[in-house]
Amino acid sequence: MKIPEALMHRLTLEQTHGLTVPSPPMTIKFVKIFSILFLTVGFMAGMHPMALAQNKPKRKELKAQHTQAQTSRLFVEGQKYLMLEEFEKAYFYFQKARELSPEEGAINFKIAEILVRANKNQEALDYGQRALEADPENKYYHLLMAEVYSNQNQPAKSAEILRSLMDNSEDNQQYILDLASLYLTAQDFDNALIALNEAEDFFGVAEQLTFQKQRIHLRNNDLESAIKEGETLIESNPGNSRYLLALVEILFNNNRIDEAIGLVKKNLETYPNQPDVKLAAYTLLKQKDQMEEANVYLLEAFAHPDLEGEVKAKVFEEIMAEFKSSAREEMLDELTKLMLLHNPNDPDVTGILGNRAFQNGKIEEGLTYYKESLSLNPANENILQNVITVMFERGEDFGEIEKYTVMAVEEFPEKPEFWFFDGTAKLAQKNHQEAAVSLEKSEEINAGKNQQLDLLVWGQLGDTYHQLDKKDKAFDYYEKVLAKNPNQEHVLNNYAYFLSLEKKDLDKAKSMSEKLVKRFPTNATYLDTHAWVLFQLEEYQEAEKYMKLALENEAEPSGVMLEHYGDILYRLGDPKGALSYWQKAKGGDDTTEFLDQKIKDKRYYE
Repeated sequence: MKIPEALMHRLTLEQTHGLTVPSPPMTIKFVKIFSILFLTVGFMAGMHPMALAQNKPKRKELKAQHTQAQTSRLFVEGQKYLMLEEFEKAYFYFQKARELSPEEGAINFKIAEILVRANKNQEALDYGQRALEADPENKYYHLLMAEVYSNQNQPAKSAEILRSLMDNSEDNQQYILDLASLYLTAQDFDNALIALNEAEDFFGVAEQLTFQKQRIHLRNNDLESAIKEGETLIESNPGNSRYLLALVEILFNNNRIDEAIGLVKKNLETYPNQPDVKLAAYTLLKQKDQMEEANVYLLEAFAHPDLEGEVKAKVFEEIMAEFKSSAREEMLDELTKLMLLHNPNDPDVTGILGNRAFQNGKIEEGLTYYKESLSLNPANENILQNVITVMFERGEDFGEIEKYTVMAVEEFPEKPEFWFFDGTAKLAQKNHQEAAVSLEKSEEINAGKNQQLDLLVWGQLGDTYHQLDKKDKAFDYYEKVLAKNPNQEHVLNNYAYFLSLEKKDLDKAKSMSEKLVKRFPTNATYLDTHAWVLFQLEEYQEAEKYMKLALENEAEPSGVMLEHYGDILYRLGDPKGALSYWQKAKGGDDTTEFLDQKIKDKRYYE
């Protein structure tokens, strides 16, 4: 007989955490349509005994018949609303019926049933007991009480009821799995084992039952019984590698490796086309340091297309973690060939090959594998993180980077780091409004949890809002950064430069840029900023000194740096030198709108 899935799932075990003692959900839904029909018809039959007497009923009898008729009508109304799942109305009619017939079992039972649904188990218990007092032989009343006790975390009492029902009638054997589950919840493992054996007699050998029994045996330090259970399951399911490997795991964990190896080899003689068993043989033989034979099984397993890429990738990763040697590298090369031959479109395979490439310093190859993995499965947080970070570090095209930052925020919208990367990529492409949205999203999700990320986001928001001509807001973000980290160089530079453009708070700007050039005396960007702050302060000699240093330390000076040097020379009374640098600046990056006019008129404009 096949075990019903709705019952069996409660006995499914966690394979790595010992004995499972699940709390049984309300699977004892004992009263459905058949019990409803039974109770309703039975109740009404009880309320309307057929009068055999021919004599005219007395007044007292007439009153009783009237009460019974009213109770019956109220009960039927309650049952109607219960079936419609209008529980408040059903409760109302059942209570009205109970006022007329307080000792009637069916009425008390229905009220108890509604209270169980409402999770009012203590009240349900009272009504359930009254129902049992009215009809102690009614199975459904007992089952309801068992459910209530289970809901109240009293599995022993619930189990006692089920055991009594099963002992009294062979028709109640279908509750055996509920009983086993209750015993497990109560940690009554001896009775649980008895119940599981009875379940096996009733349903036949099944993996959930066997695995649960094995765990009880192992808990009781009865290894031989656990092994015997595993052997029974294997015999009942010949050729099923899952059951074989479950027993191999038990043997391995109990240091009976030779027995496990014998079991695996014997199985492969009959069923040689099982790559997962060959992988187990590799692991066991490796444990015995029999590497030559172990590697034969490993290569055979990887050569099988039915072995999942995820499994191969995990084994590959374990080998990568071993001490580096020529033998290890040769094996990894062989396994790489086999994976690319049999699992070329598996995201786990391409992902792990990317890891190896990076481990060996082959960045370009690693990125190629990573991108292939993401094309197959974009929901890999670690690979996305690696790809985006490396692409930023390598200074790759920001439009290309944005493809992966968009992918990252779509797959992991709860990760503030990915929103930061996305905002940064958009800012670099001058998509300022979109950048602001992503950066604000990063700030919102992070909510101060990662303070370093906050500083990075605030700095980028400062740059973004300055580009959006929201300068006060930009400066507010810069101030937030410097309040936490007064030496944040990116913010010190940009804040100082933007203040110089505004000709605002120039002494503050000078203090910030001066701090930078003292710390980084050869950084051309910081030297340029400091020179321009000095220019706005009309300290032209000092400005010329620092701008000259900036040009000397920049292999390819930007257009704006060359234009700035021309401006400084002009203020120092060297219009010829100024014109020369303005002409050099023409066509360069970030020059001002006045550059052409300066060249034409040979004079400075701002």
